[in-house]
Amino acid sequence: MTDHHLYGTSIHTAGALARLVGDRLGLVFTERESACRGIYHLADSPEKRIELQPDPIPGDDGDDDLYAPERPAAQVLLPTTTLAPDSTLQARLRSVEGLHHLSHAGGF
Repeated sequence: MTDHHLYGTSIHTAGALARLVGDRLGLVFTERESACRGIYHLADSPEKRIELQPDPIPGDDGDDDLYAPERPAAQVLLPTTTLAPDSTLQARLRSVEGLHHLSHAGGF
């Protein structure tokens, strides 16, 4: 069963958070571009997937939409997906200053 968490911040840019989280977790984030999501950063392994993306995403009408409209204060989002609950990963992410846990789905 997969475990999903969503974190957000209003004090870090996606690039700065990619460096900060990458250093803390020993991961390398690669920058990607998507027509529907804009520019985002991805660290992917067989056990986990961690993304960083700006909350505003390109809208069809030329205006930006919010990926998480219920969390307008979070300018950068960090969704995680792991195969099973990973308390070490969650503790390390919760220790990043300015990064707040927003939601959880899945797990045992």
